[in-house]
Amino acid sequence: MTDAKTPKPRALREDLAPLLAFALVRLVLHLLLNTRYGFHRDELQVLDDARHLDWGYVPYPPLTPFLGWIELQLFGTSLTGFRVFSALAQCAAMVLAGLIARELGGRRFAQLVAALATACMPFSLIMSGMLMYSSLDLLWWVAVAYFTLRLINSGNLRWWLALGLAFGLGLMTRYTIAICAAGLFLGVIATPMRRQLLTPWPWLGAALAVLMFLPNLIWQVQHDFIYLDFVNHIHARDVRWHRTDGFWIEQLYANTGPLLLPLWLGGFAFLAFARSMRPYRVLAWLYMIALALFALSRGRGYYVAPAYPMLLAAGAVALQEWLARLRATPARVVRAATCVALALAGATSIALGVPVGPVNSLPWRIARKVHDTFAEQIGWQEFAQRVAEVYRGLPEDERSRTAILANNYGEAGALDLYGPALGLPRVISRTNTYWYRGYGDPPPSVIIEVGNDAEGESQSAAKCTSFGEFRNSLGVDNEESAWHYEIFVCRDIPSQWPRIWGAKPRFG
Repeated sequence: MTDAKTPKPRALREDLAPLLAFALVRLVLHLLLNTRYGFHRDELQVLDDARHLDWGYVPYPPLTPFLGWIELQLFGTSLTGFRVFSALAQCAAMVLAGLIARELGGRRFAQLVAALATACMPFSLIMSGMLMYSSLDLLWWVAVAYFTLRLINSGNLRWWLALGLAFGLGLMTRYTIAICAAGLFLGVIATPMRRQLLTPWPWLGAALAVLMFLPNLIWQVQHDFIYLDFVNHIHARDVRWHRTDGFWIEQLYANTGPLLLPLWLGGFAFLAFARSMRPYRVLAWLYMIALALFALSRGRGYYVAPAYPMLLAAGAVALQEWLARLRATPARVVRAATCVALALAGATSIALGVPVGPVNSLPWRIARKVHDTFAEQIGWQEFAQRVAEVYRGLPEDERSRTAILANNYGEAGALDLYGPALGLPRVISRTNTYWYRGYGDPPPSVIIEVGNDAEGESQSAAKCTSFGEFRNSLGVDNEESAWHYEIFVCRDIPSQWPRIWGAKPRFG
């Protein structure tokens, strides 16, 4: 069944062409620039998990490592290759934002504004340069908004199956998609869409999502729902470090950038109050409920970022309707001002979120004042080389009995990545999913320990010698170089490895 509002297929092809063209330009930009710096600390964890495929991991569901495994098969450890899916996900979200505007009645101008505004989101640009669950998570939220509009406009209840697919992929990517599902469900109840709950289709969509999620759910059951321990630990840390304090103010500048604030605020008001938007009010409910749930749970500000593309799209349609009521000259001025604002937003976000300049260049220094994403990509190969120097300095009879104990997942991932070429021994770690891989049989009698400081090492029962702190040659302050971590060689380790290893992973 098609509604009178639904454009003809040829019109869809015509509207898709410019959206795809802009997305292609963006994809090429990321493919060219994603070679800078190095793997991010979080990517190194994903990369290592990609070599140990399973139905679950301590910090996240299995889809992101699985995509990492595909990229490893296709591209090896190429930086650009490892980030292809992230860049594609953000480009797809950009196209879907344009199509959301189309479903809301937006013509070519509104569709392009929606797509370009989404592309200008700092969060989206940063996520295009790292293989992280957050990169894919944004795409599933945008897909949910688009499928919901297709459901409304077409009247075809089979779109509930598409929604189930999006939620299933979302649950296998990041568990916070459940917040989106709660927002949509309560939004459906609050609008005339609730009548659809009397049909089997919403429940079939929900069953599809649960079926897709079932393997990971079984994994969690088998591992005593270890993710709940992990997220409780991480949340307590974020609260303790005041990372959640700026939740509300971050909605005004962090997720979309301040220049796009009028667009998404206008889009939200348009969805919530405009009479012409009454059939689509479910999206306003989705945003409000998700925002409230993240705020009540004291989440971080960027958790809401995936909800903003649909508001930007609605804002673009509201702008289109306003322009239609203006005289020709003022309308041209507003269009020009919109283009200038998008250009400035894009330039600002690129400077902050895309690795356009070398380390310590002006773009680097600007970005460094706002976030540490690029800093955490520096020095990993040097770090592995420094550990290799310490290892080669050990007496030859000790090397066969030596393992490297990494106290965080970045170190473990980097040493697993670069260590084999340097002749390093096996890497063990008690952090996150590495803990399940154990300490080996027989256990090591000599340890090269990294990611600890002198105070922490003083509590060790083993006899440990420091080989100094590691500093990268570029002088970039990051967790490895600024937290006074030293490299230790530990001998005379007590023969109590099960007790040393502990009953649960350490979380980070």
